[in-house]
Amino acid sequence: MKTPDHSFAADDDDDDEFEEGERDSLTDVPGGVRLQKVLAEAGIGSRRYCEELIGEGRVEVDGETVRRFGARVDPDYQVIRVDGKRIPAKPGLAYLAFNKPVKVLTAMSDPRGRKTVADFIGDRYERLFHIGRLDYDTEGLMLLTNDGELAHRLAHPSYEVAKTYLAEVTGPVPKDLGRRLMAGVELDDGPARADRFRIVDRSGNRALVEITLHEGRKHIVRRMLAETGHPVSRLVRTDVGPIKLGNLKPGRTRELTTAEIGNLFAAVGL
Repeated sequence: MKTPDHSFAADDDDDDEFEEGERDSLTDVPGGVRLQKVLAEAGIGSRRYCEELIGEGRVEVDGETVRRFGARVDPDYQVIRVDGKRIPAKPGLAYLAFNKPVKVLTAMSDPRGRKTVADFIGDRYERLFHIGRLDYDTEGLMLLTNDGELAHRLAHPSYEVAKTYLAEVTGPVPKDLGRRLMAGVELDDGPARADRFRIVDRSGNRALVEITLHEGRKHIVRRMLAETGHPVSRLVRTDVGPIKLGNLKPGRTRELTTAEIGNLFAAVGL
C-alpha cells in the first residue's frame, strides 16, 4: 500500500491559491476544492483517510485515477468515484428516506387540507421532491431528494428500479400464486408481471406475502393481487432499489448514507 504523503495535513484548509504549473491532467481546476476535502465532506471519512484512498489509487475524477493529494476539483460539475462508486460530491444536495404513514398524500401540498409528505420533513431549506408515489392508503419507504438527475432516473421506467412490498391479503394462498404473478397477470391497462414473490406467513384466511416488481403503474400491486383473487388489506413498501426501510418508524425521515447514495447512483447508471 502506498504511504500517503502528509505534506498536506489532514485538516489543511483551502487557503492556498491554485498555482500555475500544478495542473494534473483534467483534475486540477483553478479555484477548485482539494479532493480530500470533497471526499471528507461527502462522508467518506477523515481527510487523512481520504488521502490514503487517493494514494492507493482508489479515487477517480471524471474517469481518471488521481493519486496527488493536492489535486483540486469542481464538485459542482465533476463526477468523483471511490472504488468505482460515485459519491454525492455536489454541495447542497439532500437524500432522505421517509416512512410514509397511511392516510398521507404523496404531495407537498393539498388544497383539501389532507396531510402530505411536506408535513413530516420539517423546516428544511432544500426544495425536496418525492421519487415516485405511494397510494393514500399505502405506507412505507419513499425517497426524497433535490437531485433532479437522480430523481428523474429513479422514476423513469427504462431504468427498471425494483420495488418490494409486503402485502396482507385474503387467503388461503395457493402454492402456485408466485408462478402466476411472475408469469404475468392481465389487467385492464395491459399485462403486469412480478419479478419475485414469496409467502412470508399464512394463518387461516389471511396471509402475508412479499412481492417485487419494477414498474409503477397506479395501484399496480393491489390490482395484481386482486386479479388473482387475493385482495390487499394492508400494503407496505419495504425497498426501493438498494435502499431498505429497515426499522425507520412511520412519519420519520433519515439521511441516506454515502454508501446508499452511491448504490442508488449505480442502480441508474450514474
